[in-house]
Amino acid sequence: MMRTLLLLTLCVYAVCAQDLEYDDYDDTSSTSGNKTGKVDARGHRPTTSGRDTYTPHRYSPPPINTGSRYRGRPTPAPARGSQSQEKEPMPEAGGCTHAAEEIGVLCPTGCELQTMLLKQERNVKTSINELRPQVNELSRSTNNIYNYVNSMSSSLRERQRVVSDNGRVVHQYTDQVEEQHAFIKETVDTVFPSNIRVLQGVLDKIRLKIQKLEKAIQGQREGCKEPCMTKCPIPVVSGKECEDIYRRGGRESQMYLIKPDAFYPPYKVFCDQTTQNGGWVLIQNRLDGSVDFGRRWDEYRRGFGNIAFDAGKGHCQTPGEYWLGNERISQLTKMGPTEVLIEMQDWTGSKVYAQYRQFTIQSEASNYVLAVDGYSGNAGNCFLDGALQLFGENRTMTIHNGMMFSTYDRDNDNWLPGDPSKQCSREDGGGWWYNRCHSANPNGRYYIGGGYTKLMAKHGTDDGMVWMNWKGSWYSLKAISMKIRPYFTTSG
Repeated sequence: MMRTLLLLTLCVYAVCAQDLEYDDYDDTSSTSGNKTGKVDARGHRPTTSGRDTYTPHRYSPPPINTGSRYRGRPTPAPARGSQSQEKEPMPEAGGCTHAAEEIGVLCPTGCELQTMLLKQERNVKTSINELRPQVNELSRSTNNIYNYVNSMSSSLRERQRVVSDNGRVVHQYTDQVEEQHAFIKETVDTVFPSNIRVLQGVLDKIRLKIQKLEKAIQGQREGCKEPCMTKCPIPVVSGKECEDIYRRGGRESQMYLIKPDAFYPPYKVFCDQTTQNGGWVLIQNRLDGSVDFGRRWDEYRRGFGNIAFDAGKGHCQTPGEYWLGNERISQLTKMGPTEVLIEMQDWTGSKVYAQYRQFTIQSEASNYVLAVDGYSGNAGNCFLDGALQLFGENRTMTIHNGMMFSTYDRDNDNWLPGDPSKQCSREDGGGWWYNRCHSANPNGRYYIGGGYTKLMAKHGTDDGMVWMNWKGSWYSLKAISMKIRPYFTTSG
């Protein structure tokens, strides 16, 4: 019982300690010194003293902002001292001859005989005195042995009585076992066959249902031999990127083919040719939760989702949910100075944006390090400033600039990298440039309605489509998109 109570106490303590680590803490460090107290912001993972550390500074190359596209005793010797020579005792054997020859021969007188006898008497008394305690000890031992034998006899009689009682109990249980055996045999011989027949009937019904399902599946397979694709005519106009297409006359926002590198085949993208005079390559789009963004590293590298679909006008003029692919994004941003536009919308229809005039994604060798600069907009500068609800080191943990890309199978974040129990991407629902962990989470889980809670989240964290500097940690946006184009002073 005491073990159970102790275990329960430890469990309660562990739960409380976990809650303290992630949620209930008082942030007293502030770079501006203007605010302290409990903060209900979950984009970061606060440090716990003595348990883990946080390294705020990590070198990363700056964004491309120059050039043009048209980027482990000896043992002491015994002490010597004077040794005294022991005096050799001279034995006495009696008679006319001494035991030692050097003393000579001397026959004893009567007095000497008396002296010798007295000496022998003393020796005999000494031996008697030595034997007396031994005799007493032997007497006590004899008494102990006698008592032990009596105790063993009593124990033997008690064991014989217990054996007799056990024998009676065994006979009683044997009778009960025989009764139960008879009952089981009757059940096996009569009840089980009846139940088996009933189960056989149920099994036959299930088999029929399985056959129907197999037929339905086979029918679906026949209908899905051809890949399910949105068939849209590809515009004649193409180019290295959407800006190039715009300059060649492609002014409609729709799906196009681009070919940034002559040594690689072209691929489809959605070009936004209307926002801020167009030329934008849509690299990320979330609008209805139809595509799962909790993907592996290789999928984020290649890209996934639906580029666009036909809304009934004969052209793919409506963008779908997709991620263009880190390899392609890196290629486009390293061609020269690139800007990124992040547009978002809440569930009331309100819209805001964040724009960075310098945006570069390094190659896979660096795990696609993010580098941005030059913020403008009204959504809040999450990439460079982190979450404004936090202060000091806690805010620094939410800055995304300079971070490597992380997925749930490739941990590159700043929260104890390599520790499988501390992975931002696994907790927060998607691949992203996580620090420890985020102030923005555009590739998180899609929650309908906006507000959500820890109980709704898979790991109890703010894993929605979050932009903390606009709506906080526990509001998931309705839509968000990321677009890039070459940076130039004036739009044309």
